[in-house]
Amino acid sequence: MKIAGLQKLTLLDYPGRLAADLFLPGCNFRCPFCQNSSLVLPDSITQDKASGISEEELFHFLRKRAGILDGICITGGEPTLHKELPELIRRIRALGYQIKLDTNGTNPDMLTALCNDGLLDFVSMDIKSGHRNYPKTAGLDGDCTHLMKKVETSVDFLLAGSIDYEFRTTVVKGLHTSEDFEDISRWIEGCRAYWLQSFRDCDSILLPDHSFSAYTEEEMHHFLRIVRKTIPHARLRGSETE
Repeated sequence: MKIAGLQKLTLLDYPGRLAADLFLPGCNFRCPFCQNSSLVLPDSITQDKASGISEEELFHFLRKRAGILDGICITGGEPTLHKELPELIRRIRALGYQIKLDTNGTNPDMLTALCNDGLLDFVSMDIKSGHRNYPKTAGLDGDCTHLMKKVETSVDFLLAGSIDYEFRTTVVKGLHTSEDFEDISRWIEGCRAYWLQSFRDCDSILLPDHSFSAYTEEEMHHFLRIVRKTIPHARLRGSETE
């Protein structure tokens, strides 16, 4: 199985856990503001062999850190594109690690199976935008009805299920408006956790012309107030003031 990279320590990506990030390549979205362009574009992954690690290297690291790290955050790209993912998780869990999965929600069958088989402890799912704006924000062309139904199925599964989860939206000036957050607040009303996080520009974003920017903190609080009408415990990630 291709493993694109490993961040050996994170204090932020797995709530309440000392963890490592495991990056899997490939994605079926092309979000123009994505910071992981080398993971999203297969050609970049193929050419950048230095960034990948073997399964042997991964499990050597995991065995050494067992009992020190609490969990592994499996991210990407979109991890559920890999049919080998369940077996990889089984092997990691056998070493005593808890598993957090980052996903865009477009593979509800895989998500459901992983949860029902007891392979996940936490799911972090991206809500890219409101329904009307979803294709543009996800960088998709043509009829996206089928993919949107899959995303909605994943949202419904998490809302109705027992696994711990969070929803999150990266907020981008030039893509998101107040109407998006009105829609999202109705869509995921009653959810356990919802985070708004501000876009950060960098040289590795998928659309490198830097045509997007971050909203001000005041504007982010405006969006938060909209969301809190139906999700009172929604929060801004990285903000010192709520």
